[in-house]
Amino acid sequence: MRPYEVMIILDAGLEEESIRPILDRASEIVRNNGGNPGRMDRWGKRRFAYEVNHRTEGYYVLFDATAEPAAMSELDRMLRLADEVVRHKVIRLPDDIAGRGAPRPAAPQGQPEPAPAG
Repeated sequence: MRPYEVMIILDAGLEEESIRPILDRASEIVRNNGGNPGRMDRWGKRRFAYEVNHRTEGYYVLFDATAEPAAMSELDRMLRLADEVVRHKVIRLPDDIAGRGAPRPAAPQGQPEPAPAG
């Protein structure tokens, strides 16, 4: 399974009762396809830098998940078809950023450990 981050921008005119089912459906799609939905961080309403689909603000949600590519493909399809979604982006996180990188080899005895590349 691979780590993913999904940014979803919903129509700012939606009520909370309309937002919750969309986010629940996104979590359900990941879970039903063998994935593990993670943190769902609601950023709230934000102004756009430029007009998108004749709208000037949207409701931002950041969604973390660990899943197979097929599950994220299905999630991408669902978000593309949802009328409430203004924009979305599914990004596969690199293993080193997701905290799953290979462990560094131990330094030989008596030598200092090399400084991390910065």
